[in-house]
Amino acid sequence: MLKITISTIEQYDESLNEFIVSKEQTLQLEHSLVSLSKWESKWNKPFITKTEKTREETIEYIKCMTITQNVDEEVYKTIPNQIIIQVNEYIDSTMTATRLPKPNSHNREIITSEIIYHWMISLNIPFECQKWHLNRLLTLINVCNIKNSPPKKMGKRDVARRNTALNEERTRSLYGKEG
Repeated sequence: MLKITISTIEQYDESLNEFIVSKEQTLQLEHSLVSLSKWESKWNKPFITKTEKTREETIEYIKCMTITQNVDEEVYKTIPNQIIIQVNEYIDSTMTATRLPKPNSHNREIITSEIIYHWMISLNIPFECQKWHLNRLLTLINVCNIKNSPPKKMGKRDVARRNTALNEERTRSLYGKEG
């Protein structure tokens, strides 16, 4: 969870032709599958892309991440760039000690919240995890996939070495210590 404090700010809104004053407010944010789903529902496009978000899209995602109750909507209009940078750093954080190999860049599947929910269901990951930091949840999904994948086939040399070792062991057990 990330806590940010938005100071009291007075700004002029040219579209409304008026000054906007927002009171200082502390927001608690959670980058999770729940917030991702909310954002994608509003924008009807995937959040997890290499395309940079507009300020409007970023502010909307901050709204979706907010778990603080009774937030004055005006606060979101006055979020300074330094807070947006802080939020983006939080979103990019791995939130885990687990380090996995870089994923295969050949997979060009578009990842949406529904895809992630599918992965959770397929891997029997409980729905409570939808509130975890999204990167931590994705790491768990990757770990489950790695642990559930069949072991790699042995190469010809490794098979030959293993068979030689097994034959030597069988010979020793049949004829005593040294055949």
